[in-house]
Amino acid sequence: MKLADKISKLRKQIGWSQEELAEKMNVSRQSVSKWESASSIPDMNKIIRLSEIFSVSTDYLLKDEIEIPETSVDEVEEDVVKINLETAREFVQSKIKTSKIIAIAVLIFIYSAIPLFSFIALSESGRFGLTENVAVGIGLVSTLILVAIGVVIAISSGQYKEHFELFEENDIELEYGVEGIFKDELRSYKGTYTRYLSISMTLFILSAVPLIMSGLLDAPSWISTMMLCLTIFIVGIGVYILIPAVSKYDAYNRILGKGDYSPTKKQLAKKSQKIGAFYWPLVTAGYLGWSFLTMDWHITWIVWPVAGVLFPAIIGLYNILKDDEE
Repeated sequence: MKLADKISKLRKQIGWSQEELAEKMNVSRQSVSKWESASSIPDMNKIIRLSEIFSVSTDYLLKDEIEIPETSVDEVEEDVVKINLETAREFVQSKIKTSKIIAIAVLIFIYSAIPLFSFIALSESGRFGLTENVAVGIGLVSTLILVAIGVVIAISSGQYKEHFELFEENDIELEYGVEGIFKDELRSYKGTYTRYLSISMTLFILSAVPLIMSGLLDAPSWISTMMLCLTIFIVGIGVYILIPAVSKYDAYNRILGKGDYSPTKKQLAKKSQKIGAFYWPLVTAGYLGWSFLTMDWHITWIVWPVAGVLFPAIIGLYNILKDDEE
């Protein structure tokens, strides 16, 4: 039996598609197709990797006369955990509950700036006799109280941590029938997910309208500040809708090992976590330092959308440089 036939046979025995094998090999699906059609031959490094994935010897793959697979001496034992339907459903439900708690906490964090801006706008309008210092003081205290509440709520989401550890710390294998059930559920949920995603993106885009209108109408500064509060309010609604929707979609993909949980994407996620652990505290420190030094809170908030756009660019650049090194 030729190498091309052996690759195809072993892949089908496991039940993988060409795309799934390509992900595990970190190559394109076209490459796997060429290997199986004998249009091209994988290099020695790929042969070794194939032997590890299929748990066969390299001799079996390379020598046509060997028809019976030989166990690879280089086989690496992986910690694979069998997941039944009940455990999988429990994970998804815990993910949904956690996402709702996190969504509330994030909403409070976003809205925590609104009291500060509102009191500043009231002092600028001169209608309630508030001086700027008093307005800033009351606003900062209100902001800190809301942030503290948000932190407490965010911490409370840790009650579901034990439900995630099994999936985050191990490679999982679904029991018979579980994959089909969750594929159907994911297929049914995609429409809802797309709808929520569209609503959130629309709100994010429209959130700029109040600021644009106040600028075009040359509105007084206190009205512009209130328009900023309205912008933050709209952004908060978008985020509150987005987080649970994305988390549920993410849970299904984690169960099925698709999307961000495919072998290639999992490696990228680990890199992103390491970079994010340094990046976001640095951004937060810069935001707070700039804000307290200048007290221009109505300007310094721009740090967050800029940082959000910059982060995936940094991850992309890191991976390009890493690929070049390899």
